[in-house]
Amino acid sequence: MAQEKPSLETLLSSSEGKKFLFLGREGLFTKDEIARFLKKKNIEITKYFEEGVVGVVEHSHLNPVEDDISNMAYDAKVPLYKLKDFEKLLSEGINDDELLMVIKLSNDQERIFRLLGNENIKEELFIKLLAMYEWHDEDEDDRNDRDTIMYTLRRYIDIKPNEEDLLYSYLTLRRLATEATNPKLLLALIGFQNFSFLVRGKEKVTLRETVARNEHLDKELISKLVSLRDKKVDVALACNRSVALPLLQSLLAKNSEKINEALATNEMIDDEIFNTLLGKEDKVIQLLLLSQPTNLERLALIDTHHGLDTNLLATIGANEHLESDVIDELIRRDNEELICHLAGNDTLSVAQLENIYRKGVESSFEYLAINPASSVEMLEMLYEKYDKSAIRIALAHNKSTPEAILRALFTRDEFEIYQSMASNASVPLELLDILKVDTRLQNELARNEIFVKEYETVLDYDKKAVQF
Repeated sequence: MAQEKPSLETLLSSSEGKKFLFLGREGLFTKDEIARFLKKKNIEITKYFEEGVVGVVEHSHLNPVEDDISNMAYDAKVPLYKLKDFEKLLSEGINDDELLMVIKLSNDQERIFRLLGNENIKEELFIKLLAMYEWHDEDEDDRNDRDTIMYTLRRYIDIKPNEEDLLYSYLTLRRLATEATNPKLLLALIGFQNFSFLVRGKEKVTLRETVARNEHLDKELISKLVSLRDKKVDVALACNRSVALPLLQSLLAKNSEKINEALATNEMIDDEIFNTLLGKEDKVIQLLLLSQPTNLERLALIDTHHGLDTNLLATIGANEHLESDVIDELIRRDNEELICHLAGNDTLSVAQLENIYRKGVESSFEYLAINPASSVEMLEMLYEKYDKSAIRIALAHNKSTPEAILRALFTRDEFEIYQSMASNASVPLELLDILKVDTRLQNELARNEIFVKEYETVLDYDKKAVQF
């Protein structure tokens, strides 16, 4: 019966005064580093098959001479182990503090780079090494820089075998900066070259401002971001819900329109900042009225600013964070545009929408017709009582519109109605199948939840098929 090969860990712990034979190229560790590790166990490293050799560690690729030596060791029944298994064991035995002290004293960038490529080291050590890595000039396309980015992405982003190309995309780095929850990792990402990402439909976004938008910031990270004195970073911090009020107040003091716009969308501002922003530029006020949670106290602050344009003030009707008593108060006001915005706001109750209808503002009826929060009874009444194009088009788009009305609208053979129906997931499938034939409706159909789900299902099936 063949003797069972001991585990590598067992052999290392019982081979004091013996030798280990290493064959093949160096990997994650140099020969000197391996020798120092073995010396602690009183084991000698050798590259010859000689007396005292009790174990062989092999790289996956050997030259012909090394292959012959490996065969000799095998014939002599000396246990053979893979280099990657030895490296894993060595990695697990690293004393982090001792290693970091040595690297700090020597600033050994080559060693830092090799260790970053070692997937066996702990996350805490990886992040500390990542923060110590010295990046090259931004205009220089350096191989080590690219590999360091890949090491980082591979560690933190779940990359499937058929998605390896994502490791070469800087947009994946932006995804990491957006999704990361470890402030220490985010701090290390600030040390990267400040890459710019072209986001569809928006201006370029930098890596640092992407980090500044992440809500998992701690005091050290926020302090570092502020010290950058980067206007785009300041704007990103101004809209970040995790930023403390004192910093938001100091950002307000910069009196920057872009920062003010960002603050206007941050739900964590207090009434003092809210009131100050009411005196700023029209766009800032518009964002404030549209975005901020609003109670009667804040509504009173708004009312004290008598110079506010009526149309600008009407923006508050589309705010989805209004308290119920604020909504009731706004409905009582005689501002046609405000009433229209409220009529289209799907956070209102059925009773509140009915109160709007009873005001008799005809321009608001099409907003009630498109609002999914409207009751079925109201939608049926609007269809039967008001035979107007705008109301028909609105009903065709509303996912709460009863199927009987949708079918009746379909028979009218009006292109504007078909456009509205194409993006409505409540439209019966056989009608959507007919609409699919019309190439003019491709954009609307692409926004339909039914077709989006079908497309995702097909993609998921294709990915699984590739893996098999």
